[in-house]
Amino acid sequence: MALKIKHNDIEFGVGDKVKVYQRIKEGEKTRLAFFEGVVIKISGRNERKMFTVRRIGEASIGIEKIFPISLPTIEKIEVIKKGVKGVRRSKLYYIREKSPKEIDKIYARNKRREEAKKSKSSK
Repeated sequence: MALKIKHNDIEFGVGDKVKVYQRIKEGEKTRLAFFEGVVIKISGRNERKMFTVRRIGEASIGIEKIFPISLPTIEKIEVIKKGVKGVRRSKLYYIREKSPKEIDKIYARNKRREEAKKSKSSK
């Protein structure tokens, strides 16, 4: 049960909002596509680690994509919003039934914890 995972130099974890850039080959041409969403699960060990990213698509339909961390077509991963410290579980399956407004509470909780930590260190 990992809460964090590392790809190249970028470390991200469950609850983070990420943008995964993937190289896609169509015939002779290659293009770069991205998938943006919340990391809801990290599973596996060593080279077999995988992470699941979920986003809300057209007509409020949830779309999930599973990426193996060792996939050679992954160009880069950008962390858009940190949410790891606001997470209390290793698998966020409960997010599937939540609205985007309720999901933002994770990030609000993370922000409150960081502000509390800063105020303690400044005293």
